[in-house]
Amino acid sequence: MSTLELREVVKRYEGGGEIVNAVGGVSLNVAPGEFVVLYGPSGSGKTTLLMMAATIKRPDSGAVVFDGRDVSSLTGRESARYRRETVGIVFQSFHLLPGTSALDNAALKLFALGMRLGDAREMARPWLERLGLGKRLEHKAVELSMGERQRVAIARALANEPRMLLADEPTGNLDSATSEVILALLSRIADDTKTIVLMATHNLEATGKADTIVRLQDGRVG
Repeated sequence: MSTLELREVVKRYEGGGEIVNAVGGVSLNVAPGEFVVLYGPSGSGKTTLLMMAATIKRPDSGAVVFDGRDVSSLTGRESARYRRETVGIVFQSFHLLPGTSALDNAALKLFALGMRLGDAREMARPWLERLGLGKRLEHKAVELSMGERQRVAIARALANEPRMLLADEPTGNLDSATSEVILALLSRIADDTKTIVLMATHNLEATGKADTIVRLQDGRVG
């Protein structure tokens, strides 16, 4: 089963003529099936940590280790393959095609990876059904509620059965009741599939389902 380790990762940005330490030496171990929440205010380094776990950003020092492999040193092509095969990403903005059905939106990632649309739909369908959208498969995204749209986005991220799910403020656009449903789904996904779930949020109420809460302030664990 998969494990994630962040080993003293550091990420700096240059802005306004000065160097900003977005992440200043964070270490973290995440076990298979663990739901970990990165909690902190805007600018605390949460999203940067997610992007480094996804190899979208590379640490300036330290290492991101997945299943014993230092993925922070992968080439661009290797990183793209790692994300295709290993990682699912859920954003606060759902990034759905509004005039396209829930099923086709959920299948889009697989289709973009070269799978035939029919096969992609068949792989995405069980995830939508599992997330309570079995009767909404052919509804266009624009016809869905905000919570339903987020569930479609989660199904899309899970369609290739990744070993790690990264969620950046996934409840940020949702009301409290719908947020509770989404958080329960993420927790259940971690428990049932032993997928690593790493979520970033600035909302303390969104940490309630977490196995582990990592509090961040100014790029450091506080």
